[in-house]
Amino acid sequence: MGLTSEEVRERIDNGQTNHTDISTQKTVGQIVKSNLLTYFNLIFLILTVLLCIVGSFRNLTFLPVIIGNTVIGIFQELRAKKTLDKMSMLNAPHSIVVRDGEQQQIQSEELVKDDIIILSAGNQICADATVLSGSISVNEALLTGESDEIKKKSGDRLMSGSFVVSGQCYAKLDKVGNESYISQLTAQAKAMGDGEQSEMIRYINKLVKWVGIIIIPVGIILFCQAYIMNGETFKKSVVSMVAAVLGMIPEGLYLLTTVALALSTIRLAKKQVLLHDMKSIETLARVDVLCVDKTGTITEPGMQVTELVISGRCGDAEMDKRAFAHLLADYSAVIEDNNATMEAIRAYVAKNEIEKGSRTLLKTQPFTSANKYSKVSFVEGDYMLGAPEFIMKDRYEEISEEIEEYQSKGYRVLLMAESGDDSTGSVRPLGGISPIGYIVLSNPIRENAESTFTYFKEQGVAIKVISGDNPATVSEVAKRAGIDGAENYVDASTLASEKDITEAVDKYTVFGRVTPKQKQLIVRALQKQKHTVAMTGDGVNDILAMKDADCSIAMASGSEAAAQAAQTVLLDSDFGRMPYVVFEGRQVVNNIQRSASLFLVKNIFSLLMAIFSAIFAITYPLEPSQISLISMFTIGLPGFLLALEPNRNRIEGNFMVNVMLKALPAGLTDVLSVGALVICGQVFNLPSEDIATAGTMLLAVVGFMIIIKISHPFNKMKYGVLLINIIGLLFCGLFLGRLFAIESISNICFLLMVVFAFAAESMFRYLTLFVEKLSSFFGDEKNRRKIRRKIRKYNIFK
Repeated sequence: MGLTSEEVRERIDNGQTNHTDISTQKTVGQIVKSNLLTYFNLIFLILTVLLCIVGSFRNLTFLPVIIGNTVIGIFQELRAKKTLDKMSMLNAPHSIVVRDGEQQQIQSEELVKDDIIILSAGNQICADATVLSGSISVNEALLTGESDEIKKKSGDRLMSGSFVVSGQCYAKLDKVGNESYISQLTAQAKAMGDGEQSEMIRYINKLVKWVGIIIIPVGIILFCQAYIMNGETFKKSVVSMVAAVLGMIPEGLYLLTTVALALSTIRLAKKQVLLHDMKSIETLARVDVLCVDKTGTITEPGMQVTELVISGRCGDAEMDKRAFAHLLADYSAVIEDNNATMEAIRAYVAKNEIEKGSRTLLKTQPFTSANKYSKVSFVEGDYMLGAPEFIMKDRYEEISEEIEEYQSKGYRVLLMAESGDDSTGSVRPLGGISPIGYIVLSNPIRENAESTFTYFKEQGVAIKVISGDNPATVSEVAKRAGIDGAENYVDASTLASEKDITEAVDKYTVFGRVTPKQKQLIVRALQKQKHTVAMTGDGVNDILAMKDADCSIAMASGSEAAAQAAQTVLLDSDFGRMPYVVFEGRQVVNNIQRSASLFLVKNIFSLLMAIFSAIFAITYPLEPSQISLISMFTIGLPGFLLALEPNRNRIEGNFMVNVMLKALPAGLTDVLSVGALVICGQVFNLPSEDIATAGTMLLAVVGFMIIIKISHPFNKMKYGVLLINIIGLLFCGLFLGRLFAIESISNICFLLMVVFAFAAESMFRYLTLFVEKLSSFFGDEKNRRKIRRKIRKYNIFK
């Protein structure tokens, strides 16, 4: 009967629900706090206070940008959270519960202590429970790391977080919510940190960390030098120090990353793609091997029985198709399996109105991924249904010709066989096996499968088809779907060791008869070869491999456990969405990588200029308002606008190396040209205000040079971005000159600025060529080997 409505209300009032407050997603408060209470915001607050103390209010022009950054970051993260929460609600795990004597489906979070739930294959166990009746096989790999299936019967304990592989049972919930086993593990995992971060996020965090360490001592040195050594006023010393520190802080880079990921999450949600983790976008973009299952990915998720065939080796003279159909009806009525195969058989029995016979049940043995067959014992005989190779074992060749006729056409074939007496309960029947007939099943190929796999081939992404079905059948289906190399297949049951699997991943495209553990080993073998691996799946047998893959993608039409374990869920179960998902990831990472180089130019210039000022005992030449002007129109605005551009290019190389290679020539050009301008200005006794204005214009020229460089090839959008920023800079220089400390300069200073601007163009071009050649030289494996040999030969570092 389950709990009554009154008992449920009582437990809800007592807080005994399955709701957990342990979440990997940020709360609203955490989002606001993470954007507002940052180390750099503290630095900006100190700089603001210092400028207010010395009365330099015009140099507070950076404040609107900082406030805007914070507000935009909070808004976009909250917007993305709202979208994710809404999508997660649609994809939330559900449970069948018995209340007031009736079965009803509710969200797993709405369960209460002592609820009676019904568990069947594909369900993830949502709270700690005890089996009341029935029996199931569960996999606790997500909790223990062991992939063995464990039989659970009446009185046995069930741990939340494990998932049901086969069978069906009634279970009573003992520990719910934060008290459950999976919640305790989640709490521990959360306490240890957010886990492995993507390469891009990891490098950005490192950059921010090191900048945060450097700016304090550099700021103190510059202030002391200007105030004590150069005899500047307190106000001038503070302003020059603030300008240097302001230039070293990559204030917009973290915002750009957050906003780009949030917008991408929202765009994907509109395409029915749910991301459990925003950072998985980058991993998707870097994928170069995609492992797919046949059923539900290449083919439509539903199966259908195409034909029943009597085996030529059938020893029962009275067995015909009609008798075989009645036997199948008896078998499907008593077996506890409710996987896709058995559902298709039951649908066939119902559609053809096949009546059950009068066989008397003794016991059943559900299907498992390890055995690849199920077994039912009637008084009238013992019968097995499953993979022909696993049932016939050494005698498979006796029936192989009959089966290959159908497998060559891409059909899946199951064998129904009668076995001898198996009273010991052994996994393998002890008596002889007599084939009865075959159930021929088909999965229609998805309409967009061929175009999807063609896209991945063009993008250099290798496909590996990993399935539990017969390899010949899977190979034929893969050929029809247009997968390159589909004719190269192997039976995974012949791969006895990890070494065999490692060798096989290089040679074969299609893997058949793969166990869940082998799927995991195939993923690991590919990762050892430095591949970034994505695993798609829809069943509980895919979860182990999905857990180890760099990125996991689940079909919502598959098992609940797979959908909850995956980083990405295709809510409409359409594999044709995958090219768009990969494209979205590439757009985000490539554009952030390109825009990050703009931010790094300012950081490189400011750091090197600060060192230059310290070495040559000069006061830092620029003011904070001038740094803000340059940042706005040569870094911030173009960086954000360029980040919106479509970009399908494959991601290659190391994120930080790629960014540094683009930023270094411009940063060095800035330092050399502005440094030379400052030295010449001192030689000609030019006013510091003139030098600062000329230096600002020089930085603007180099800034637009790098925008032009990273924007190739140009299109209408990029021309528009360049034009908008040039007009914006000119407008602020002409009409808001006093606000941004832009003064009219002398003729000699103007001439110096023009000369150094032309020199900067040549310098930037040659430095870019030098860095590219240097990168090409060290990027060549042969050259790297030569350098390593010389280091070993001469013991350079000894």
